[in-house]
Amino acid sequence: MSLHVIFVRHGETLWHAENRYAGSTDIALTERGHTQSRDLANWAEQADLTAIFASPLTRSQETARDSAVSTGLTVTVDERLRELDFGIAEGLTRAEMQQRFPDHLSAFKADPVTNHFPKGENPLAASDRYLEFLTDLQVGHREGRVLVVGHSTAIRLALCRVLGLPLRQYRRTFPFLANCALNEVMLDDGVPSLLTLNRPVTPGALK
Repeated sequence: MSLHVIFVRHGETLWHAENRYAGSTDIALTERGHTQSRDLANWAEQADLTAIFASPLTRSQETARDSAVSTGLTVTVDERLRELDFGIAEGLTRAEMQQRFPDHLSAFKADPVTNHFPKGENPLAASDRYLEFLTDLQVGHREGRVLVVGHSTAIRLALCRVLGLPLRQYRRTFPFLANCALNEVMLDDGVPSLLTLNRPVTPGALK
């Protein structure tokens, strides 16, 4: 039996234009983010989904809500799907980090797991909670297609753990997750396979 899990990063937020690290900060979607969410919902309507899960943060729930309406499914909010807390980097751009704490930023670039930002969440702990979520998911959903609306860093960490890739390389292995693009993993009797990465739901959506 195969379970297909489609990880989706939420739609564009108000901080995306400035490339600010949102992390655990609750930021709303932009109009473009809502358009991306509706495009995802149009895809979801034809996707034969069996369940929808979302992070507790507003940007994730707003994105999932449109797909729930289009499919008639209920969004299940799971605290374990929340984004990584970036600590002292929350709300800042790379340029601001370089100005305020260049040593921390340099160490983060070299190894974002061992040298995660002070006062932030350990990425290993974040990946642990995602794996716990997926383990529980497989108990309740042995097969079918499940949409999981989450966040960029948390999903990349989860993909590394599920696929057995070095966690410290998550930013290099998966440098970018597009908003509302499809990242599909098949769990065939628990054995993972990556089927799609950054697959757009509409033509030209990643441009």
